[in-house]
Amino acid sequence: MPPRFTMLLSLFAVISIATKTLADDSPSVGRPNIVFLLSDDQCTYSVGCYGNPDVQTPHMDRLAADGIVFDRHYVTTAICMASRATIMTGKYEYKTGCNFEHGALMQPLWNDSYPMLLRKAGYVTAMAGKIGLEVTQTPGKKGELPEDDFDAWGAGPGQTSYKTAQNKSMQKYAEQYPHSTLSYAAFADDFIASAANGDKPFCLSISFKAPHQPETPDERFDHVYQNKTFTKPANFGREFGQHFSLQSQQGRQFERFHSWHYSDQYDQVMRRYHQQVYAVDVALGKIRQSLVDHGVDKNTIVIFTSDNGFLCGSHGYGSKVLPYEESSRVPLMIYDPRHPNSGKGIRCKELTGNIDFLPTILSLAGVELPKDIDGRSLTMLYDEPETPIHKSLALINVWGPKKVHSLSVVTRDWKYIRWPYAAGEFKATDELYHIAADPMELQNMIDSAASAAQLTHMRAIYDSAVAKWKADAVPFHGYQPFGEIFSR
Repeated sequence: MPPRFTMLLSLFAVISIATKTLADDSPSVGRPNIVFLLSDDQCTYSVGCYGNPDVQTPHMDRLAADGIVFDRHYVTTAICMASRATIMTGKYEYKTGCNFEHGALMQPLWNDSYPMLLRKAGYVTAMAGKIGLEVTQTPGKKGELPEDDFDAWGAGPGQTSYKTAQNKSMQKYAEQYPHSTLSYAAFADDFIASAANGDKPFCLSISFKAPHQPETPDERFDHVYQNKTFTKPANFGREFGQHFSLQSQQGRQFERFHSWHYSDQYDQVMRRYHQQVYAVDVALGKIRQSLVDHGVDKNTIVIFTSDNGFLCGSHGYGSKVLPYEESSRVPLMIYDPRHPNSGKGIRCKELTGNIDFLPTILSLAGVELPKDIDGRSLTMLYDEPETPIHKSLALINVWGPKKVHSLSVVTRDWKYIRWPYAAGEFKATDELYHIAADPMELQNMIDSAASAAQLTHMRAIYDSAVAKWKADAVPFHGYQPFGEIFSR
């Protein structure tokens, strides 16, 4: 072999070894750690960076400034169980078959969830808080918590409890943190400390119970909003919901405007709501500090969002489920410390949804995506925030009274809602909102001549969503009949 060729081979070998060492040892090159934080029932106007000067959310605002804020992020089902199944799988509810009154998540679908696929790919995984779903082998049968599918477990059944001592997997934190919200930050610190000493990347998923009803704020933060008065949103009150369908008034969301005292004790109710969010904000700050303390902050991506929003008196409604903005649009902030766009305070106004978390997390980890998912990776929006990844999203409710069942489609600028229930005094009803110009949904444009062409366009998008439902709905847990129910 010629000497020059031998020298080249030797040089290539040195370069190869050096490159491998860099990939193995450098936090900026190896697979990133991922922290996924999920609050419960948190609306956008509970966060300062979404435009509410009345609230204190310094750590959420800091995360937003460090990373990217998503202004048009929707949950495709605005109730916890179904939303969490969608987050885990990247699929619409009619493809998971998972929701209250329907059934648990089937094992094959769970096998393709992001925690399972990450663990299979070599990640160390942890789950704490309100996981919100169970896994079953048989349709219609009660499921079980997937505790053994995680390396560290701090989650619990059902709604879990605000009392840390009542959460079996979290009892060791009860003395220091009797309220559960901060106990999850302590769990996170322990897990991060352990994982940082290992040789594998990690994924930490925490689902806070807060600020879910019943209002149970941590007393240590009573001073934060003491005697505080809050500015009501411009669409607050029953007079701003008169253009909504009669169907939308039949669920508990309508009566809770009064029974949960938005109508007569607004400041008192909102003090407690925002105090619970404040505690989540403190926990977020503690978790980010843990990443710094254990030397993994430069290679850990942090995602913060909520499973659904909340109607805190807007339009004269309380709670969630309905397809209106306060219920279905939620906060989302993502921070990737490795990315050159970090620290620029970027906001993304493109349409995104909770179907996008699985492909985002798996793409960041370099894991192949499962087939037949509905979401797309949000990583491209971190690169180019003005890149459209969805032309439309479906917003689903098949929970609760049949009268309140609805299917909607939302685009970047418009929303079309279909209420199919028709019996007695009820007629199938449509609503149309130009949310780009009317984000408070104060004017139903369904009968506007100026919006006739847009209505035709939105109905075509809706019909396509119904066709997908008919083609793709799981053959269990009662989802297939809705394809006909939602047909116009």
